[in-house]
Amino acid sequence: MNTPSLRQWLLAALLLCVTLALGLVGYTLSERLGLKAQADAGARQLELHTRAVESELDKYTYLPSVLELERSVQTLLSGVGDAPIAAVNQYLEGLRERSGSRAIFLMDVNGHVLASSNWRDPDSFIGEDLAFRPYFKDALLGRPGRFYGLGTTTGEAGYFLAHGLRAEGRIVGVAVVKVRLDALEARWQKARLEAFVSDENGIIILSSDATRRLKSVEPLDEESRARLARSLQYYGFPLDELQFSQRESVGPGAERLILGQDDGYGDRRPARYLAQSLAVTDTPWHLTLLTPLKDQRRESIVHGVLVAFGFALLVFLLIARNERRKVVATRLAAREALETANDLLEKRIADRTKALRNSNERLKSQIRERRQAEQTLRKAQDELVRAEKLATIGQMSTSIAHELNQPLAALRTLSGNTIRFLERGHLEVADTNLRTINDLVDRMGRIIATLRAFARGGDRGGQAEVASALGAARGVLQQRFENRPIRLDCQVTPGCVEIEQTRLEQILVNLLSNALDAVESSAQPVIEVRGQVIDDSYRLRVSDNGTGIDTHGRQRLFEPFFTTKLGGHGLGLGLTLSAQLAAAAKGQLSLDEQAGSGASFLLTLPLSAVSNRSTSP
Repeated sequence: MNTPSLRQWLLAALLLCVTLALGLVGYTLSERLGLKAQADAGARQLELHTRAVESELDKYTYLPSVLELERSVQTLLSGVGDAPIAAVNQYLEGLRERSGSRAIFLMDVNGHVLASSNWRDPDSFIGEDLAFRPYFKDALLGRPGRFYGLGTTTGEAGYFLAHGLRAEGRIVGVAVVKVRLDALEARWQKARLEAFVSDENGIIILSSDATRRLKSVEPLDEESRARLARSLQYYGFPLDELQFSQRESVGPGAERLILGQDDGYGDRRPARYLAQSLAVTDTPWHLTLLTPLKDQRRESIVHGVLVAFGFALLVFLLIARNERRKVVATRLAAREALETANDLLEKRIADRTKALRNSNERLKSQIRERRQAEQTLRKAQDELVRAEKLATIGQMSTSIAHELNQPLAALRTLSGNTIRFLERGHLEVADTNLRTINDLVDRMGRIIATLRAFARGGDRGGQAEVASALGAARGVLQQRFENRPIRLDCQVTPGCVEIEQTRLEQILVNLLSNALDAVESSAQPVIEVRGQVIDDSYRLRVSDNGTGIDTHGRQRLFEPFFTTKLGGHGLGLGLTLSAQLAAAAKGQLSLDEQAGSGASFLLTLPLSAVSNRSTSP
């Protein structure tokens, strides 16, 4: 079979594009027609519900002015005669029950509530100072007071209608009626209508969905939020913005938007709506009707799919008739292509196998060379350890000779004196001299044993005990510690690390020897050794209060044959060898850059499986 040509691919792509375009045209046309029908029906329904809101508000418009006709109210406001407040409270209570309002109360010109229909309740308005409310200010100026807000006493939402009460041509008080508009929300919910009313500040005050109440339709700036917070109109609610996933204008007073909708299981999911708004007469409010577009969009998608499917079916029938004649040729072409591909694959496999075999041989050769290099490096390290030990022993020879000369001279003197005391019969003095001779011999033996153990090396295999190695290093350098008052502060947690005992001793001897050299010029020399177990590693810090290391020395500190010691002392291999020994044991030796005065070295080594967890010495 022949593979499709470029012309055939272009034709197929063109047909696919035409199919999709026809489907999109069908969907768009159906959506526009459906949206127009939805908008027309929504406009009629919006007008109807807007008139219902106006009618609900108009029922209570007359109530505040009725109080002008009550003589007890006029007497109370004018302050002439004896007008008991209880009578006014009872009158207001009866008027509230007959009108079906939420509350009716009377205020003087200073904004103080004199009487109220809820005078029996614990949260009565009587005595409240409501002079800051906008409806009181409007009524005091002779204008109708209209205000929706949350009560400062109960926190209950309500619509306040205020009217200035006149006597002899001047306003002597303000009558206020508070009504609840919950009935509107209940009717909307019963009719499964999605709508909300926003006030002059763009805040939703009535809504069929309680989660949208007291949310902002438009973004509020900080100045507006501060002003509304001071007015206490919304009782301190945060006034969050109503979140729209998408908002698109489709005509005057109409928008297409996406809002969250309760799915009936306590969760909210995005839903598409047609939002239409209309102003409520005699108020700064706007009623917004949300018409769901779910069914309309589904219908548009179905129409678009039907158009695309009809065209595709027609094209498929025409193509099937033409392709039927090419089936046999296409199968033959496919078989030939398969055989060619199989041959090519076999050739590639053979070439790849050969390349892998050659790579494997090269890798084996590199592994052998690496192992030989590692063995050579290990031998070189061992030789360096031996050379460094011999250098250290050479440096120690003078001190050791001096250390041995003193006991030998004392032995010569004591032995001669002892013979004379024995001849004279002074046995007690002879006994004391013999004991002193014995102590001197023991001291000489310990000195020689320490030197011999250091030169010979340990036999602990691949594990080393930190405390034991530190003790051996101190023994090697004991004479240098005794030559001057140097305070050696050791606080080491016992533990075993993965390194040979001799190598660890060599590292510690190098670090302590360098510390001793560094504190030569210090007035109060101090060397601190701290060791502790951290996770699966052992960290040992050796610090001194010497002269420290300059920037140039820090950069070349671990280079071979580099030394900062004056007079040519040292080979410059101590730190280099110590760092290599630590790295060979999968550890690290580094200089603590954060240390203050002096120098501080950090030695980190992996713990062995049988690490000793006993208390620190």
